[in-house]
Amino acid sequence: MNKKLLILIFSCFAMLMTASSQTLFTYGKYSADAKDFLRAYNKNNTQPVVNKAKSINDYLDLYIKSRLKIHEAYERRYDTLPQITTEVNNLRAQIVENYMTNPETVNRLVQEAFQRSLKDVHIGYIFISLNVPGTGFDTIGARNKLKEIEQQLKNGVDFLQVAQQSSNDPAIKINKGDLGYITVFTLPYEFENAIYSTAVGKYSSTIRSKAGYHIFKNLGERKALGKIKAQQILLAVPPGSDEPAKKRIEARADSLYKLIMAGEDFSKLATSFSNDYISAASGGNLPDIGVGQYDPAFENVLWSLPKDGAVSKPFLTSHGWHILKRISVKPVITNPGDKANLQDLQQRSEADSRWKSSRDFIYKRVADRRVYKKYPYEDAALWAMTDSLLDHKPLGKGLSINSTTPIFAMGDSIYDVNAWVNYASSYRYKSDGTGPKPIEQVRDEFVKSTMVIYYRDHLEDFNEDFRVQMNEFKDGNLFFEIMQREIWNKAQTDTSSLPALYEKNKKNYTWKQSADAVLFFCADQSTANTVYDLLKKNPAGWRKATETYSEKVITDSSRYEWNQIPNLNKMVPKSGMLTTPLLNKTDNTASFAYIINVYPQPMPRSYNEARGLVINDYQTLLEEQWNEALKKKYPVVIDQKVLANISK
Repeated sequence: MNKKLLILIFSCFAMLMTASSQTLFTYGKYSADAKDFLRAYNKNNTQPVVNKAKSINDYLDLYIKSRLKIHEAYERRYDTLPQITTEVNNLRAQIVENYMTNPETVNRLVQEAFQRSLKDVHIGYIFISLNVPGTGFDTIGARNKLKEIEQQLKNGVDFLQVAQQSSNDPAIKINKGDLGYITVFTLPYEFENAIYSTAVGKYSSTIRSKAGYHIFKNLGERKALGKIKAQQILLAVPPGSDEPAKKRIEARADSLYKLIMAGEDFSKLATSFSNDYISAASGGNLPDIGVGQYDPAFENVLWSLPKDGAVSKPFLTSHGWHILKRISVKPVITNPGDKANLQDLQQRSEADSRWKSSRDFIYKRVADRRVYKKYPYEDAALWAMTDSLLDHKPLGKGLSINSTTPIFAMGDSIYDVNAWVNYASSYRYKSDGTGPKPIEQVRDEFVKSTMVIYYRDHLEDFNEDFRVQMNEFKDGNLFFEIMQREIWNKAQTDTSSLPALYEKNKKNYTWKQSADAVLFFCADQSTANTVYDLLKKNPAGWRKATETYSEKVITDSSRYEWNQIPNLNKMVPKSGMLTTPLLNKTDNTASFAYIINVYPQPMPRSYNEARGLVINDYQTLLEEQWNEALKKKYPVVIDQKVLANISK
């Protein structure tokens, strides 16, 4: 039997113990919970049920038998077998990260992104750089400059005027402090938060980054425009070009525009003349353009094109002369229930810096468990020890700690000074290269990192869905293992019982109307039709005919009863007959058959012909005997009141 398939089927029988449970049945000194049974029942019975009480009773019989087998596997310590623990650990490693974010936080971030996607914000921008050309970082000078700018803004000086006078934005001479419109995901999340939380006409609080200080002003808002598909011709102006050269490029742009207006093909002109070599290779076609991706001057012209097919007059940006053609506009999706859009927003959120905040819930959950314990020690002594080991500073005398002194415990794990120093050596510096973090901040991050480790290692205690999935998989593996040992292997290898069972029930092993046939299982309808057409010319040459299609066609040559032959329907098979391809609509595969010999009368099967059926019967017999033995070992008592209640 296919192990993966069995485990998938078996997952329907998974049982989880909960504190607030109702016992549905006991088996020996153990109990099974009604809630867990109903979870498995509802998962396995997705079709409408006519008689629910009967359906539940029938399923309960299967459920009890599976629980007894799994419990027996635990009793035999099969859960400690190397192959079982390896498979369980491998699955855990594969899926654990999927549960390391809080669904509520994920949903909040997606909904936040959706709401922001409905609005474009026009922003002004001031940037104060920490880096002074020729001298390097000057944090004091940058801080003083920031204070002057903040005071000017408080005094009511026009934001864009201050930007033009003081901003270190490299593009300030061109944009004059006006960055145009942005939308969700245009800028880093920290900037986006500041912008979308700033009212129209107001400016944001100052944001510090590794590059410097940033201040934004909300110059206005509009309904989001969405994305636009366009073509462009770019005539680049090389750096250092003199005025005559610039005039020649401008004249060439005017000439191309006149050709377009006279009916020349935009795509051909773009391919021949555009200096944007990537878009020129595809006839000038640009990727879909969202708000805030290009220079404001470029986007202003692009979005001003009144209709599909409209072409702009040549216009100049810092890159050169552009001619744009609008192809189509893709409006923003405003339906909050659009699943495809929400999935796209989630994927973009996961790839964005906003995702860091999705783990904040871990710290609270671990703290609520009270598994964190801080040991008594002097901060000054720890800092001195840290400086000594990391920066080779003199240690001093009379320190109350050493490298093995415990700092804190997280559950059963104790973290000492040595573990702290190892962490601090890797994470004490700021990611922006501006020096070390405050030592208290590093310690706080160290504690939080161990909380994440604890949460991951004990995820079954924090997340019921994860616990359910892991238990289902583990129990499925145990069920497979014990069935393999107790039933399937025995049924396959018992060379004395199988022939005896065949002789005892020989009358049950007969052929109905049957035929020797070759069945062709094809990957798709097209392949089936092609192979079928080839075989019509020479059916007996089916081996050679299918060699070319070995990757798409599987053949099976054997004796089949008529009802097993694809697309035979009510026809009477004849030697040399080909059935027409039959499409399987569930997976779009197709199959047909070539009939070799026909046996119209029922006849007995030989032992070899019946062996598969005999093995199945023997497996059933062995399992029935084993079920009875398990019920004697673990007597089952069903609480009829609870059963009646869940059957309503």
